[in-house]
Amino acid sequence: MTVPVLTFFNNKGGVGKTSLVYHLAWMYADLGLNVVAADLDPQANLTGMLLDEERLETLWPDSGPRCTIYGALQPLLEGTGDVRSPHIERPEERLSLIVGDLKLSSAEEELSSQWPACLDRQPRAFRVISALWRIMQMAANESDARIILVDVGPNLGALNRAVLVATDHVVVPLAADLYSLQGLRNLGPTLQSWRSEWEERYSRNPIPGLTIPKGAMNPIGYVVQQHGVRLGRPVRAYDKWVNRMPGEYAKNLLEDGKGPYPPSPDQDRNSLATVKHYRSLVPMAQEARKPIFKLTAADGALGSHAAAASAAYSDFKALAQKTARDIVQL
Repeated sequence: MTVPVLTFFNNKGGVGKTSLVYHLAWMYADLGLNVVAADLDPQANLTGMLLDEERLETLWPDSGPRCTIYGALQPLLEGTGDVRSPHIERPEERLSLIVGDLKLSSAEEELSSQWPACLDRQPRAFRVISALWRIMQMAANESDARIILVDVGPNLGALNRAVLVATDHVVVPLAADLYSLQGLRNLGPTLQSWRSEWEERYSRNPIPGLTIPKGAMNPIGYVVQQHGVRLGRPVRAYDKWVNRMPGEYAKNLLEDGKGPYPPSPDQDRNSLATVKHYRSLVPMAQEARKPIFKLTAADGALGSHAAAASAAYSDFKALAQKTARDIVQL
């Protein structure tokens, strides 16, 4: 039985994608769900949030095997074998991490060249394109995980195409600005293209017994975050961007060009949440190496900070439950 893969993806950077994956992974674990967090962004920011530099130094040696996503891919990329079972770090009992690696970017060329080769039914092509999915499924089986959360970089290259082929469900993080709006317009057609291209390739798999992903790439909603807040509402400067998100999401991700569209995200069933900007809690959480909603007085969360941390728990719990609907039972 395969484990559902949920990828947080936007080709526009700076939308809080990694922070979202980080907090939701912790929240799912806190709610009793075994979860795999897969860091498939070559910048490895999610890994940096979950592990300290001392531990990372041992996982990223100057020479020899690397206990990372790249290390799991390495035999296949070098032509010495297939993928190997990934090393797993456990920052928390129910939270397993597939460690990111800056070397992952070197897989881009191979993933690009093998994509057209799938049309010719070449066995290696299917092993390469399905490699990330197979590695994540290995990690999930080893961890007894029921969901896999994936962080990726902000681009539309061959690496991210392979990640999306491995994806069942997509969440789109957004910031309330023109750049995110443009990102939606790029993202929607790209996902539609990748989905249809993989459907064309899927049936050509020539290897008996090689299970490959279906590449559903089902959009389940968007999350608007990183905005200033005044009296619980986005500041006026952002309103015009926030309120255009429902229509742009429907037109570009759901191919719904008819309308009418909801006037704002809080009236849109496709909006999973509007996540507050937690400001001074963010560096506090980074220093403590824990999610915002786990900050305590010992970490410096006193008074209004303690109240904000408590509110963050409620916010992320609601987001986790809404995101998991129809995917996994909490």
